[in-house]
Amino acid sequence: MPDESAEALFGTWLTEHKGAVLKVARAYTLTSEDCQDLVQDILLQLWASLPQFRGRASASTWIYRVALNTALSWRRKEGRRRKHQRPVLEVVDQSVAGGESDRRIVEREAVERLYGAIRRLPKADAALFLLFLDDLSYREMAEVLGISENHVGVKLNRAKKALAELMKEGPHDS
Repeated sequence: MPDESAEALFGTWLTEHKGAVLKVARAYTLTSEDCQDLVQDILLQLWASLPQFRGRASASTWIYRVALNTALSWRRKEGRRRKHQRPVLEVVDQSVAGGESDRRIVEREAVERLYGAIRRLPKADAALFLLFLDDLSYREMAEVLGISENHVGVKLNRAKKALAELMKEGPHDS
């Protein structure tokens, strides 16, 4: 693939699929700094892997697969390094926080709780749930994960039940 077409394709994919990359990164990290680092790692891996894209799967399926594999690898490496490390202080931009309405604060906290619960799911279930949140079909999820559509349905039902239980438990330090 010539460099110009690779750059154009990569740019198009970034525009169309940046939300998916961000969702994956957010689900596998605890801080916004780690999330940004993981997004950069995913983008680098997507760029490096671009020559291997053959079009046998859709672009979104391929991007998810690369993003999930990169996130899992990143988490293993970072997990070993930061096993007992916790942020000393979460810095909040007061100018942003001060301007938020109560409704937006509640929504943001609910989303944070959801992502916290997703992080506590087994890795395969977390990956499946992220695909579900992005409205992929069972067929697309099966392609990304390399399992049958029927298995997607079974695993997704189990993951939903497990996530509901985790959400009932409330916040958890992980």
